[in-house]
Amino acid sequence: MKIAIASIGRFHVLDLARELDRDGFDVAFHSYVPRRRAQRFGLPAHCHRALLPYVAPLVAWKQFAPRFLPDAQERAMAHALDAAVSATMSPCDVFICMSGMYLEAARKAKERFGAQVWLERGSRHILSQRDILSGLGARGPSQFVIDRELAGYELADRIVVPSSHVVESFKERAPALLPKLFINPYGVDLGQFPQRTARPSNCVPTVLFVGAWSKRKGADVLVDAIRRLDGVRLLHVGGIVDLPFPSDEPRFTHVDSVAQWKLKEYYAQADVFALASREEGLAMVQAQALASGLALVCTDRTGGADLALSPQLSERIFLASTDTAAFSKSIAVALKETRSGLSRLQETDRELLSWSAYGERYGAEMRRRHEGISQ
Repeated sequence: MKIAIASIGRFHVLDLARELDRDGFDVAFHSYVPRRRAQRFGLPAHCHRALLPYVAPLVAWKQFAPRFLPDAQERAMAHALDAAVSATMSPCDVFICMSGMYLEAARKAKERFGAQVWLERGSRHILSQRDILSGLGARGPSQFVIDRELAGYELADRIVVPSSHVVESFKERAPALLPKLFINPYGVDLGQFPQRTARPSNCVPTVLFVGAWSKRKGADVLVDAIRRLDGVRLLHVGGIVDLPFPSDEPRFTHVDSVAQWKLKEYYAQADVFALASREEGLAMVQAQALASGLALVCTDRTGGADLALSPQLSERIFLASTDTAAFSKSIAVALKETRSGLSRLQETDRELLSWSAYGERYGAEMRRRHEGISQ
């Protein structure tokens, strides 16, 4: 099967392209990620299709002047990428693309080559996402993106989502689309996230959060939850967005964003990983934390529940609401379980979290669908 994948930068679809190539598919990965950088993430050179020559001025605009006419920037980039992929794509059986960004290229893949269109939707239904972000006073998707998202949902043969709560949002907003949905949780590079050794019992109980310090990520819930727990510290790694960090309180430590390969150093310093997000499809840091051997406390809006891929992984995941008291209680329970001695993960459990397992699930679904259509 010939597979065309249209991305913007790297995202998870570069990992998908690499794994599908390993699985024997004929893969073309269209992106403005330079070839050498893509190869550093394991993508074979023969899969790479360069979009940078077509959109270099727009990439520079986005990188060096992101706040200058952002709506115009968004429109220009979408139309330019759509045009570049439409002009360069080869015949394919399946066209995989990022929702909201690609639309005309998807239409042309279907019209020219009879390709199935598989839409990658990483967050909740666009209307659900818009309403949640609006309620938080955060910047939501533009009407331009909303219109393209809705058109893409209708055009797609398959809509690939990372978690069950994303499916629930489609059930609420567009139940007719449910037969198109395919749930496949994102993976993790196990080589970058080895299982940590247990911390000494005399260490200060430490909760780790990696990600944007924002309302959307529930940073305010996390702060109040930690304040309810005596003798527990919070370590945050990531950028500060729309909430102040309580740096005047010694139990709270902030570290600016670091390269992904350095995150293992921070996972090794923690007992529990916590994520109180109010809206996101599936935060990949959760799989990283689990692979590292940490317990995970998360809300039902993070996708964490879908990482319970085995009994041993399930016992490490503690679900809570965004209610401060409930989230704090879940952290306390997770810390107690960790301190009493969670067993080390078996490699078979860790493997379920890998990009390889993610790619195998994706490939099996494509083959199943392709064989069904061919018959």
